[in-house]
Amino acid sequence: MRRKGINYSKFGYIFSAPFILAFLIFSLYPILYTAAIGFTDLHGLIPKPIHILDNPFQNFKDLLFHNQLFKQSLINTFILWIVNFIPQILLALLLTAWFTNKRLSIKGQGAFKVLLYMPNIITASTIAVLFSSLFGYPIGPVNSILHSLGITDTPIFFLNDRNTARGIISFIQFWMWYGNTMIVLIAGVLGINPALFEAASIDGANGWQTFFRVTLPSLRTILTYSLVTSMIGGLQMFDIPQLFLTPAGGPDNATLTTSVFIYGQAFKGSYLYNRAAAASMIMFVIAGVLSAILFYLMRDRDAAKLKKRDKMRKKAAKAAIKGA
Repeated sequence: MRRKGINYSKFGYIFSAPFILAFLIFSLYPILYTAAIGFTDLHGLIPKPIHILDNPFQNFKDLLFHNQLFKQSLINTFILWIVNFIPQILLALLLTAWFTNKRLSIKGQGAFKVLLYMPNIITASTIAVLFSSLFGYPIGPVNSILHSLGITDTPIFFLNDRNTARGIISFIQFWMWYGNTMIVLIAGVLGINPALFEAASIDGANGWQTFFRVTLPSLRTILTYSLVTSMIGGLQMFDIPQLFLTPAGGPDNATLTTSVFIYGQAFKGSYLYNRAAAASMIMFVIAGVLSAILFYLMRDRDAAKLKKRDKMRKKAAKAAIKGA
């Protein structure tokens, strides 16, 4: 029983202190330091005194208006994310509808879910080596299959073409993450009030009508979460583009993402830490703006209308009271 005079809230602070301390040291401080050096001239392998530039935003201007490589990496990042996310969310929704349909009563759902989620568990380096071997040139499993089927007589250098390189990177990202998106959506469906599905069944709704009229509207919050996390993950895409192709960036820099660009600026060549920090802050702002847009587009419009009505009623009531 709770004893009088004892304050148990202090234990909450004690238990959360290690996380707060680790966050301040390993997350917040690096973020603030990165934001700060974006306005300086810090570069070079040997540490030098840091000086703020005469024009503090010069690094940002150079990247946005004069650095063609950064612009290309930004375009590549969005292309790779969009090409892999659209089929990812569509397949995840299809599998979610399949696994949560009680009329189908699919057997062995647990095994299917584990197998579909497994690519997300495999390390990126392992996947990079696997696909590099699959699409090897001139000898590789894919080229061997195409030759045996009579589709082509000469081996295809998949990794030397910008379109096929982008396609493979997008497919790898899709293959790795659709299982994770599926699990999140299934968890969201299982959290929906079963009475809604029972009411739809009584009203004679079929499976597709139930999915589009009941399930999807109820998954608005989960879909927003999936969109935002996938978008942020897409903007940070690094491991597969860095490990899969040599040199990193692929043919004509077709798979050079912003994260690979930042890594190259900071740890290769001239060690331009200031430019890498400025690029990181630009991506931070882009992620924040896009997240805000997604939250706005995915908002519950009915709830927003109700809030506006309540505000109008309160204003009308106050005006009536003042008038009286």
